[in-house]
Amino acid sequence: MADETNVIPIEIQGQRYPIRTALEPEYVARLAAFVEDRIKAASDSTPAGDPLRLAVLAALNIADELFRCREATERQAGDVAQRAEALERLLDRVLMA
Repeated sequence: MADETNVIPIEIQGQRYPIRTALEPEYVARLAAFVEDRIKAASDSTPAGDPLRLAVLAALNIADELFRCREATERQAGDVAQRAEALERLLDRVLMA
């Protein structure tokens, strides 16, 4: 489904949303379930929260998780680059010997 877009209906917190996307319907359903779970977690920790407040708290939690994943990925990429440089220096020394 490269450039083809479909309208995929999802439901979050009892509200239906038509999502126009080229993504697979199963993937969009998983995204909606993830968001629903995050809103439920925010609801469990903030009793009597209004829907907008819960959505914002869920969005902040999702953003925090995204940022932490990005930082971890950047650290890993830096570690891999350092190891590659060390291996390159070692290989240069072996080839010059």
